[in-house]
Amino acid sequence: MKSILNPKFSALSPHLPKTSPFSLFSRPHDSIFRKNSQQLPFPSLKATPFSSNSFLSRAQNRTLQTEPTRPPSGEIHVIVGPMFAGKTTTLLRRIQSESANSKNVAIIKSSKDTRYGLDSIVTHDGAKLPCWALTNLSSFKQKFGIEAYEKLDVIGIDEAQFFEDLYDFCREAADHDGKTVIVAGLDGNYLRRSFGSVLDIIPLADTVTKLTALCEICGKRAFFTLRKTQEKQVELIGGGDVYMPVCRHHYVNGQVAVEAARFVLESHKVECPSHIHK
Repeated sequence: MKSILNPKFSALSPHLPKTSPFSLFSRPHDSIFRKNSQQLPFPSLKATPFSSNSFLSRAQNRTLQTEPTRPPSGEIHVIVGPMFAGKTTTLLRRIQSESANSKNVAIIKSSKDTRYGLDSIVTHDGAKLPCWALTNLSSFKQKFGIEAYEKLDVIGIDEAQFFEDLYDFCREAADHDGKTVIVAGLDGNYLRRSFGSVLDIIPLADTVTKLTALCEICGKRAFFTLRKTQEKQVELIGGGDVYMPVCRHHYVNGQVAVEAARFVLESHKVECPSHIHK
């Protein structure tokens, strides 16, 4: 261990008188003390006037140090895939799992999707949970309530492709508010182009899950959504009567796939006349 004494005055220095092993801790000899006292005068002490500003400054610094810190950073998890791939089902399972772990949860969906009512998020196989139907995500905190929002742990967002402010909301909720945000939506539209802002939040995401469905024509893995109708607008909300999941081969041969799907649909209607297609 390094000595804290000045090397010039070590115990082995020839310029120091010989001392006992305990002399370093004993009172110096009077002659040495008097000699050194002439060479090393005591420093003068100046009175420091009391400053209320300096006192307040120190008090403010202590206050800042004791202020509560920001909440820990949250997380963003993205679930994408074609229609009928189970995105909403996966989202609901994640939300139910978080709720079972005593987390405060809330689900948001777009008010544009009215297929199963506005107050619930519903899967294609009938499972559902209550939700908030909004036109934009920026209004959620105010409508949900500031105090209630601060207690939230997990926020689920379904049909995320319909929210234009998806990127800003997710970034704010995870980075600054410490929320875990689970997003489910279509990554591509029927033209296989980016749909809404879902792909924009990929750089923000902790995890990205790409789900697949089954091709309605051949039964292979389906990565794409094919529109059966002739409408050209990008946003056309519908179910199995408008869209079907297909593999790459049957997407490229779209017209053949559409005709085959219509045949299957008509056959299904004949076999099950009581079934209502929404």
